[in-house]
Amino acid sequence: MNVDPNITKYVIKAKIVTDGVVEKPDVVGAIFGQTEGLLGEELDLRDLQKSGKIGRIEVEIDTKKGRTEGFVLIPSGLDQVESSILAAALETIDRIGPCKAKVDIEDVEDVRINKRDKVIQRAEELYKKMGTNGKSLSESIIQSVREEVEKKEILSYGEEHLPAGPAVGTSDSIIVVEGRNDVLNLLRYGIKNTIAVQGTSVPKTVKELSKARTVTLFVDGDHGGELIIKEMLQVADVDFIARAPPGTEVEELTYKQIVKALKYKAPVNQYLESHGMIEELKEFTEKNNKAIADMNVNTTVKEEPQQKKQEKEPKHVETTEVEAPVIEEINDINDPRFVRNKLNELFESKAVEIYDDSGNPIARYPVSDAAELMQSIKNGATIISGGVISQRFVDIAFSMGVKSIYGMKIGHVTKKPDEIRVVTWEHM
Repeated sequence: MNVDPNITKYVIKAKIVTDGVVEKPDVVGAIFGQTEGLLGEELDLRDLQKSGKIGRIEVEIDTKKGRTEGFVLIPSGLDQVESSILAAALETIDRIGPCKAKVDIEDVEDVRINKRDKVIQRAEELYKKMGTNGKSLSESIIQSVREEVEKKEILSYGEEHLPAGPAVGTSDSIIVVEGRNDVLNLLRYGIKNTIAVQGTSVPKTVKELSKARTVTLFVDGDHGGELIIKEMLQVADVDFIARAPPGTEVEELTYKQIVKALKYKAPVNQYLESHGMIEELKEFTEKNNKAIADMNVNTTVKEEPQQKKQEKEPKHVETTEVEAPVIEEINDINDPRFVRNKLNELFESKAVEIYDDSGNPIARYPVSDAAELMQSIKNGATIISGGVISQRFVDIAFSMGVKSIYGMKIGHVTKKPDEIRVVTWEHM
């Protein structure tokens, strides 16, 4: 039986049984004739069919042994209540043609449920098909993005043309990784202050950058990563170490893994100690002590130029001048010797101290958190930092009313208010 889908909301299915032989026109005639006037003008079958609210009546019957049995289907565009009333009216039919008849409504089927089921089934088929095709499509998109990122954002930095992110030249802190793919992977997740050493031999550009920037060394979780750590600690100024999970490489890490690794980066001393790298820790400590000693010597020479001319054994001068500032008990913040001693201490502990107008210490924070935490200080006048002085650090200090900042290094500071003094070790 064919049912017009354009108008159909419900299909009334009626079973008919007669005690004699009848034909399809007899059944249709009985339906129209015996329901006429029964339900009033609004539900008159002829009018409903003319207006398109009732579809074509389909009859399927079969005659056996002098009896006729079959079904009638009536498509209805009426609402649920009206369709039910119309169905009930069909059961009042008691004759079809010359024969007695009985009509029973077997079902008033909501066609839209079937349509929805078909829609769901087809949607599932289409979704699965899309999923199959989407995998290769996703891979294609990812590859395209990778190529575009590599083309537009990876720079060739320094005289060695090292792969680097676009923020390496301006950022106060940098992330040093092993290779080009590591830089590319971090770029995909918006980390743009990266530069690659391209092997275990540390380039001159990276060495120079490490002198003025806060350096995080981010290496693979394998033996190669350990070799790069040892090499970098020998020739560059590294502040923190981050590792990929054991057995993985930086270039294959997900965003979540990258963020976690960088979040839990460790200061160099702490990393070497916790990983049993005693010899490396010893070498690193000796190198730092020598660097501090060199800075002490240079500073003393600047303050006492006549002494340099008189000394004939530089090594003796170095030994004397390294120890003297450290053991002197000076508590006046206006005394350069006090500031140098304090810078030594804060450089070792990676900390920042804030002093009031009277030179009294009022706060101490880790270098990594100082910029955020010190904003709550109201009466700070002087800041001494064992880290790199960045533009953001200067801006926050100025907003606090700080007059002087002393630091080991100064980063990319392009706007310094005249009201604030910024002094690094080499200029003291």
